[in-house]
Amino acid sequence: MKFPTPLIEGKLIKRYKRFLSDIQLPNGDVVVAHCPNTGSMKRCQQDGARVWLSKSNNPKRKLPYTWELVEVDEKYLACINTGYPNKLVGEAIANDVIKELSGYAEQKAEVKYGEKSRIDWLLTGEDGRKCYVEVKNVTLLEEDGRGYFPDAVTERGRKHFYELAKMVEEGYRAVMFFCVSHTGIDSVTPAAHIDEKYAKAFEEVIARGVEVLAYNVTINQNEMTVLARVPVLMPVFD
Repeated sequence: MKFPTPLIEGKLIKRYKRFLSDIQLPNGDVVVAHCPNTGSMKRCQQDGARVWLSKSNNPKRKLPYTWELVEVDEKYLACINTGYPNKLVGEAIANDVIKELSGYAEQKAEVKYGEKSRIDWLLTGEDGRKCYVEVKNVTLLEEDGRGYFPDAVTERGRKHFYELAKMVEEGYRAVMFFCVSHTGIDSVTPAAHIDEKYAKAFEEVIARGVEVLAYNVTINQNEMTVLARVPVLMPVFD
């Protein structure tokens, strides 16, 4: 997946009101950029961090700049735009990169299911078999290359787990897919220290037949690509 426009490097001054960020450009100008991330962005909004922005040419946009990437700990790149993982995974499925999700004849995005929810990807085989794929963006690195999800308490994320389990009960395949959008992460685990209920739901739905996959992503200032599978570890509770 290529970025829509060449990215512009800057320096993060601060993120505020969730969706706004002040970024200093190389010429010294400070711009307000849209922050397309509803999460806490824990460890992905370090003061003075190098960041990369895209700029829209749409004159109707109130904020022409969008914050896309951040450098973490001065050595890793992370994508903070949560609008990209679904597209990345969709491209990877279509290109047969994710072998565990190959062999389906049809691929549809944002299909209604469950209780007023939409599944990120619904895969359907020629024989009618269905696979429901929910995508989550992983950017929280804490130690030893281990990535954690979520980075804040998420009742919505827990709800998605149970809706996937319901699909399994109805005879379908259901997959929780962790898209690792951080170049320093080489394994993924539920963040029991942040959201214990989510981690317990993770254990429960796996026992009920929900599958879990995690793939890392290559990231540079031009494009991002789903690369290879990484381990998913069971949560550790205090």
